[in-house]
Amino acid sequence: MRYNQLGRTGLIVSELCLGTMTFGGEGELWGKIGQLQQEEADALVKAALDAGINFFDTANMYSEGRSEQIIGQSLKNLGVARDEVVVATKVLGRMHAGPNGAGASRGHILAQVEKSLERLGTDFIDLYQIHGFDSATPFEETLYALDSLVRKGVVRYVGLSNWAAWQVMKAVGIAAAKDYAPIASLQAYYTLAGRDLEREVIPMLDSEGVGLMVWSPLAGGFLSGKYTREGEGEGRRAAFDFPPVNKDRGYAVIDVLRALAEAKGRSVAQLALAWLLHQKSVSTVILGAKRPDQLADNLGAVDVAFTPEELARLDEVSKLPAEYPGWMIERQNGYRGGPSERR
Repeated sequence: MRYNQLGRTGLIVSELCLGTMTFGGEGELWGKIGQLQQEEADALVKAALDAGINFFDTANMYSEGRSEQIIGQSLKNLGVARDEVVVATKVLGRMHAGPNGAGASRGHILAQVEKSLERLGTDFIDLYQIHGFDSATPFEETLYALDSLVRKGVVRYVGLSNWAAWQVMKAVGIAAAKDYAPIASLQAYYTLAGRDLEREVIPMLDSEGVGLMVWSPLAGGFLSGKYTREGEGEGRRAAFDFPPVNKDRGYAVIDVLRALAEAKGRSVAQLALAWLLHQKSVSTVILGAKRPDQLADNLGAVDVAFTPEELARLDEVSKLPAEYPGWMIERQNGYRGGPSERR
């Protein structure tokens, strides 16, 4: 296991993070994703810790709060010192009825952070993330609320999730201008089957020093190796077909992954995860497992190495179609010449 800085912060996180969306199974939606209860979760958390993972991610809305309860209790059951792990959670989703039962308003954030702290059984949250963009709440209100939590000491770092590039950039600028707690990270969907993030978001993150946390790195199981053109079989996507995937392009990616996996004696899932670990913009990749054997296989991704030729094959089969203004920027980028050409 290797460790990375989260953006430009001094927080060091493992390159793999254990996600807990499979914990709890409360409610119709979450029951389709995972139904792990305390004993099963304890086993996964122990395996993650034994492998060197120090980063755990959850959200207040996962299984209606049950996921936070389970991960908090797991760390206690396993005797883990609080300062030895990094715990991240999120706020935005609906937690009660009424117009103020969801969102990124100051009222909702301040109310929900207290409940998350209670469920997690901790005095502080290492990374508190806004789970999505709330168009009804001004940027300044959300960022001021987050800053107040950092100054109070119940939150140490703040992050965002599922925001567009312009939204993240605006938040970064407001936080800097008003001396609010800076944006440490963005949690976003990024896989070999979906590289959309490379158009605008990743260049912005690199420019501003914001860390990237990848969710659903196997595209909801699509890149697990169990799916073929002939039939998608069983698995999470059979009940919950998310995130959306361009199947034609996706199966072309799987063909290359399967060939490389056979040559290397590895699993398709390991190679899909390892590709992300080879991307310089990625701070950590979030794993979501239901069984110990799944987690054990995923953990093997840290030992996978690619040759330049193998990376080129994966890049070619998964690359995004050209899109404006990207193709025009590339075309015009050489007009003034690079530094070596100008000397």
